[in-house]
Amino acid sequence: MMTINEGIVTVKIPSFHKVSSKAPVFYNPNMELNRDISVLAIQQFQKEKKSKIKIADLFAGSGIRGIRYRLEIEGVESVLANDINPVAVEFIEENSKLNNAPVDITMEDANILLRRNRGIFDVVDIDPFGTPSPFIESAGYSLKKDSLLCVTATDTSSLCGTYKNPCIRKYNAVPLKTEYCHENGLRILVGFTSLTLAKYKKYIKSRLAYSSQHYMRIYLEIGKGAAKADKSLKENIGFIYHCHNCLYRNLEHGMLPILPKKCPKCGGRLDFSGPLWIGELEDESFIKGMIKSLPEKTLNKKKEALKLLKLLEEEAGMPPTFYDIHKICSKMRISAPPLKKVMENLQEKGFKVVRSHCRATGIKTNASIMELKKSIKEVYS
Repeated sequence: MMTINEGIVTVKIPSFHKVSSKAPVFYNPNMELNRDISVLAIQQFQKEKKSKIKIADLFAGSGIRGIRYRLEIEGVESVLANDINPVAVEFIEENSKLNNAPVDITMEDANILLRRNRGIFDVVDIDPFGTPSPFIESAGYSLKKDSLLCVTATDTSSLCGTYKNPCIRKYNAVPLKTEYCHENGLRILVGFTSLTLAKYKKYIKSRLAYSSQHYMRIYLEIGKGAAKADKSLKENIGFIYHCHNCLYRNLEHGMLPILPKKCPKCGGRLDFSGPLWIGELEDESFIKGMIKSLPEKTLNKKKEALKLLKLLEEEAGMPPTFYDIHKICSKMRISAPPLKKVMENLQEKGFKVVRSHCRATGIKTNASIMELKKSIKEVYS
């Protein structure tokens, strides 16, 4: 037996040698930052809603996430902690008593639970081991207007394009193996969720989305109305096409756009990814609110959370995809100059440029690849 301390809670879990779905009760210590960010995000959502909220944690495992939500987020009316594993349910019961945390505990298939509780929850958290894909349909049916959907995906190898066919099968989208594959994976996940919810005349607003370590996490606010759902799809669903030769990339809106086959810059063959979300992933005001709440919370990963949120705040309003300076310099057959100097050079020319949270050597900018290469040459020389 192991004792874990996170936030203001203490839970007991069975001892394990390796994080695996085969563990008696699933608990992943590498997800602590995920849970810290979740506390901040749901707290900000509650503050904006200005009312008590009901939360459903569909894959509760040890119960640590749901218990933390109950005790660490102000304005929570109730938390439902669900897991289909009977051993997990025993640990949820024990850990809720240990922390004096009143949570409702169920042992159901997540899809059935969602469909039996249509319109009940203000926040639905889908954090499975692997792909969340099989549960998004039921979430679309169950979610009500002005609710928040939180989703984790750990099948990054398919979303990032290492395994193409599983991504097509699970997310109905073609992935793209590039330097910005993690951002691309986030956009596939958000796009798939948006298209699934549109069946139920619902649309999404992405409040926060990020990739960290082995997982991707998105926070989507739900709106309702057929016309607004149609408008959202028209404005935010499309394709990204990419030249592996010169690293040029661009966007096309729509489900069936006519995609160019040759790169307009070098004549090379273009590769593509989609359908995916080409709209905003980050909501600056939402993230600012989360940062403002940080001092109020007891978090073990407070420094890491602040660093990540600052990067995401800067990414708000920037174009999709990012450039990896080392990748570009490798193509140019030169050593990579200091990233800071390249960014300063672009800013002096009037371009917007920020760091990417996905990769330490990545930058997001409204400068073209040709303009970026020119700045690198100027700094290099």
